[in-house]
Amino acid sequence: MHCVKKLSESLYWVGGSDRRLALFENVFPIPRGVSYNAYLMLDEKTVLMDTVDRSVGDVFEENVEHVLAGRPLDYVVVNHMEPDHCATLAELLRRHPETVVVGNAKTFQMIGQFFPGLDLTDRSVTVAEGDTLSTGAHTLHFVMMPMVHWPEAMAAFDSTDGVLFSADAFGAFGALSGHLFADEVNFEKDWLDDTRRYYANIVGKYGQQVQTVLKKAAGLDIRMICPLHGLLWRGESMSRILDLYEKWSTFTPEGPAVLIAYASVYGHTENAANILACRLADAGVKDIAVYDVSAAHPSYLVSEAFRCSHLVFPSTTYNGGIFCNMETLLLDLKAHGLRDRTVALVQNGSWGPVAAKQMGDILGAMKDIRLLEGTVTLRSALKPGQEEELNALVQAIVEDMKARFPQT
Repeated sequence: MHCVKKLSESLYWVGGSDRRLALFENVFPIPRGVSYNAYLMLDEKTVLMDTVDRSVGDVFEENVEHVLAGRPLDYVVVNHMEPDHCATLAELLRRHPETVVVGNAKTFQMIGQFFPGLDLTDRSVTVAEGDTLSTGAHTLHFVMMPMVHWPEAMAAFDSTDGVLFSADAFGAFGALSGHLFADEVNFEKDWLDDTRRYYANIVGKYGQQVQTVLKKAAGLDIRMICPLHGLLWRGESMSRILDLYEKWSTFTPEGPAVLIAYASVYGHTENAANILACRLADAGVKDIAVYDVSAAHPSYLVSEAFRCSHLVFPSTTYNGGIFCNMETLLLDLKAHGLRDRTVALVQNGSWGPVAAKQMGDILGAMKDIRLLEGTVTLRSALKPGQEEELNALVQAIVEDMKARFPQT
């Protein structure tokens, strides 16, 4: 049975949600599932915006057939060739031999890679930046957005209704639950974290490319944004996501906040992290997030690092180096291009504490990372008198925070 949502007189959501998938891209935990959005426009010509993952392929096919109601499918626009959006493309084309595929040069290169032998002779249209496609009352304008987050990614803008089909930009983890638009749900409470975690881990490395897209978007009369995952955007909620993307893509923290991500084997480094958090709270810091790097998936910590202005990494020394899960986190932050953060270090080592130096080496290779002086070194456990060292570190964090956010 079909499950569609009417977005306007001519546009329908024909996607689906998967609540069974545990790991997105076989990496990122998605306890709330994920949606695969696709859109069908009915005009003089019918146009499908992307397809979906195989997991929701059956309902997608029913949705498309229901909305078409016997009409031919004239075009399918492939904004993004990643398999969670194109896995059902070949089957769609088999069912609709009349359909013409619209994509850019890199799109068709990837179609050949994913679907060797798929013959698109006389049924493809290659578009480039600024090209248009008239479907009758509607005109689609194509905007290239390479590396947001694949090289072939593009967006299609319907200038008639002001709808931007944005591929993976402006997406989120999380299955949809009846409501499609961000202004229909409590976004700040229920969706902000998954939207940020999606951005930081999927798109986050490509901040410069996102900035290019935002500049292009500023020149368009956008009234609705339709991404391939998560909620749709309009009105004030659209202003909110654009503001967040401006911050995230420039690696600007959302506000004064401290992330303490610690690595502890027997609890002594954890104890120091907890004391540090308490001292920060006593000093008036309102937003403090504390995580055990062995209990929290790195994707959550990467997301928090994008959110917070100040980061503290307490780590035990392990096998003559950084504790393995802490090293994974730091390398992940480096891989995602995180920058412009103030960082403090705490290390532990019963006989050879070297974690701080090696953590500093990784952080030093990242752009605009400011390491605070006064690294605290534990020898097995925090000793009486060392609380003053922690207090000094707290004071340095607070002073730096006040300098960066004078209003706090």
